[in-house]
This record gives sequence, C-alpha cells and structure tokens, in this order.
Amino acid sequence: MIEARRLHILRAVADHRTVTAAAAALYLTPSAVSQQLAALEQETGHRLVDRSARGARLTPAGEILLSHANAVLAQLERAESELAAYSSGAAGTVTVAAFATGIGLVVAPALVALARTAPGIRVRVRDAEGDESLLMVLDRQVDVAVAVEYRGAPGEDDARLTRVPLYAEPFDAVLPPGHPLAPQERVALADLGKDTWIGQSTGNPCHDVTVLACEYAGFAPRFAHVSDDFRAVVALASASAGVALVPRSALRGMDLTDVAIRPVDGVAPTRRVFAAVRRGAEDHPLISPLLTELRAAAEPERVEAGS
Repeated sequence: MIEARRLHILRAVADHRTVTAAAAALYLTPSAVSQQLAALEQETGHRLVDRSARGARLTPAGEILLSHANAVLAQLERAESELAAYSSGAAGTVTVAAFATGIGLVVAPALVALARTAPGIRVRVRDAEGDESLLMVLDRQVDVAVAVEYRGAPGEDDARLTRVPLYAEPFDAVLPPGHPLAPQERVALADLGKDTWIGQSTGNPCHDVTVLACEYAGFAPRFAHVSDDFRAVVALASASAGVALVPRSALRGMDLTDVAIRPVDGVAPTRRVFAAVRRGAEDHPLISPLLTELRAAAEPERVEAGS
C-alpha cells in the first residue's frame, strides 16, 4: 500500500527539483528523503525519480503517480477539514505567509475582524515574497498564502491549490525630481525607454511585472539599482538615480515630496493578488473564516483598482 507521506515527499521533489531542497522544505535530511523515495519506488514497482548533477526530475511513471498524488492529498485535506468541523474545531491556529504590503492591506484587517467574529482562531503571520509563499503552503509550512501572479506561478487549474482572488492594483511610475515627464498627468512607458531604472530582484514578482510592461512598450529596462524595499526605491528615485514602477498601495504613507508619482498611460501594469490553500483545505473550520475575512478586507482594494 502506498503511504500518503511518501506521496507528499514525491510532490516536494517535483516542486523543488532537487532532493536537498525538498528535504530542507520538509525539515528532513536528504538521506531520509532518498530513503522514502526508494521505499515508494519499491511499493509501486517503478523508478519514479531520475537524478543527475542538474537535479532531480520525475520519470514518466513518477509523473503519472504525481497526478494521482495531488488528488489523494487534496482528498485527505478534505477529510481533515470535515473531521475538524465534526469536532467543532472553531479554536486553533492558522499560519499565513504574505508579502509586506499584503500584510498591511488585507492580513492585518482580517485579523482585526477575526478577533471579533471568530475569537478562538489565532493567526500567525510570516513575511514572504509572493513567489515563496505558494511553495510554503504546498510544503505544509503554512496554511494560507497571500501571493501574487508571476511567471511560472501555479495556475487556477492547478490540482494542488485552491485560489481565492483578492484584488488587483496598478503600478505607478516614480520619477526623479526635475524629470522631463514630471509635468505630465500620465506617463507612457515607451517614453522611459532611455532612462536608467531602479528595479526589484530577479524572481521577485514585481520584477516580472516591470520587465513585461517595458517589453510590451518596446524596450528592455536598464536596471542600474536593485532593491526589494519600495521605500529604498523611492529614496533612490528622489536622489535622481533612476525611474521605477511601484505598486500603488506600496506608496501609501511614504514621503513623496521629492519624487513625481504618475499613472501609466494606457493599460497599466498590474499586480494581481490572491489567497491560496492546499486543495481540499478551503472548507476547514479554521481556514474558511480567515479566507472570508481576507476577501472582505480586500473589497476596498478591488474598488480602487477598478477606478
């Protein structure tokens, strides 16, 4: 009989692409992961993982088993949810991973609401970039991710996750003082093609948004400075170090007196934010109320994004 625990390890190896990385995510040793994979191969009678200097990848048999593993693990999540509901599990702890702006915009307000509507639910929050939090959910390090769309992100049809749309927000152009385009009410990205740029780290979803928006405008941005802290990005722009694109919500509460903030002309680059849980866990009596309050907290942001 195939053990569910070994299916979870197989999925982690597929997600992280190396045994070492999967072991770190699961808080196991690489030898323990290798032993469990060997046992799973013995149980199934098939070689499931090919290893090389470049990492680990599933064999065709491994891919077949993974597709069933996703369904099995989702069903186990549903079973846990129903058992928790049967036990009246209205008290317990939920862990959320979210990026900094998302914590301020939706997670913190959701915590305030939960304290009133479901006081038995305690929420622990971990700061994580939008491209990190989804793997943390799949690896069972956290229960809920507040994440953003990025290239390579699991899609809405991904069998491992259930996604709940929260809000979308535009990026605004941040211009240094005295920039020739500062007098304009709106800025066309194509007009910034020759400027020096301030961006985020490669892999940060906001970096992807900036690069794709500039590519659509007909140029590749020349990044001279990199920071994942938007306050640092604004400070660099105020020092005339370059131009940048920053999510509108990240600019709230900043001192913007030494920069010009302008909406992007045409179709603005947009950050799309959603909550994600392991498929089958969305009805868990501890997780479902949190998802409800996250949606409620995001409602004003949906209104602003559409205005």
